[in-house]
Amino acid sequence: MVRQRIQIKKIDNVTARQVTFSKRRRGLFKKAHELSTLCDAEIALIVFSATGRLFEYASSSTRQVIERHNLQPQNLVQLNQPSLELQLENSTRAMLSKEAEERTLELRQLRGEELHELGFEELKKLEKSLEGGLSRVLKTKDDRVEKEIAALRRKEARLMEENAWLKQQVQMQIVNMGQPQEQGQSSESITNNGSTVAPPQDYDSSDTSLKLGLPYQS
Repeated sequence: MVRQRIQIKKIDNVTARQVTFSKRRRGLFKKAHELSTLCDAEIALIVFSATGRLFEYASSSTRQVIERHNLQPQNLVQLNQPSLELQLENSTRAMLSKEAEERTLELRQLRGEELHELGFEELKKLEKSLEGGLSRVLKTKDDRVEKEIAALRRKEARLMEENAWLKQQVQMQIVNMGQPQEQGQSSESITNNGSTVAPPQDYDSSDTSLKLGLPYQS
C-alpha cells in the first residue's frame, strides 16, 4: 500500500492539528538528539504551540546556546577584520610577488622575448644593458683564460726543469757504466762526479835516451 503524501498546509481541524503537533514535535526532538549525538553538535530547540505552551530541547543548556548565538555576530566582525600583522604580511607578499613578476619580465626581455610592448627609449636602454653585461662577461672570460695560460706556463717550466735534470742523471749513469776501470787503479782515482784522475808516476830526473841503429859513417 502506497503511503499518501500529506499536503503541507495549515490543518484546519483543531484536534488533528494538536495531534500532528504532538507527533511532529517528538520526532523533531528525536532527530535533534540524534544529530547532537552523532555529530557532536550543540543544539537548542524552542517551540511554542498554538496555545502558547513552551517546549524546548537542548543538548547542553538552552541559555548557553542562546548566549553563544548572541556572541556570534561579534565574532564574525572580528574575523572579517584581519589583524595589523596579517595586513602587513599580505602587503609584503603582494609587493614581493609584483617584484618577482617584474624581474621575470626583465629576464625574458634580456632573452629577446616580449619586446613588442617596449618603446624606442626602453629598447635603447635594454641594448645598453646588454652591451654592458656582454663586456663584463668577456672581461671575466679573458681574465679566466689568462690565469689558466699562466698556470700552464708555470707547469711547463717546471716540467722542463725536471726533464733536464733527468737527462743529466741518465747521461752520468751511462758514462759511469761505459768507462772501464784500469788495472791497478785504486778506488781513490774515481771522483764523485764519475771522472777519473790518472795516478801519479815515478820517473828518473836524468835525461837518458836509447838510440838503436847502424853506426854513423863519415
